[in-house]
Amino acid sequence: TVQIIFNPFRQRPADQFFEEAACRDVGVIVRVPLASGLLAGAFDADTEFPEGDHRAGEGGAGSRGGETFAGVPFDAGVAAADDLREHVPDGMTMAQFTLRWILDHDAVTTVIPGSMTPEHVRENAAAADLDPLSNQTHGAVRDVYERHLYDQVHHRW
Repeated sequence: TVQIIFNPFRQRPADQFFEEAACRDVGVIVRVPLASGLLAGAFDADTEFPEGDHRAGEGGAGSRGGETFAGVPFDAGVAAADDLREHVPDGMTMAQFTLRWILDHDAVTTVIPGSMTPEHVRENAAAADLDPLSNQTHGAVRDVYERHLYDQVHHRW
């Protein structure tokens, strides 16, 4: 197996890696699926992280290539998450939408999201039982990625 960052903010693996992994019978474990909470809908542009939180001061994470916020700058990630919200189907949380989007990729074996509460764990697990997202929704996710993040992160693994 290979652990790799993959989510609506980091789509390069689907373009270049997944087909090769499938050909070689390599399992894909997705890490940082919720982009440190950005793809769970947990933050907005006014969010301030408490002192000692690893996300504090990470507004430029993408410029350094770190894993916090899946390596995207915080402000760009907030804007992209805001644009994604309109595509989340009724009855689905933003985190479930993100996890369902990831699981819709056949090469993905499993996803390891972080959770803060038992309710988050239940919601995250329930994403596997949701219907796959439509091709139109997948296209909309790609459009948001290309509009907000592609130039900043698509060259990164």
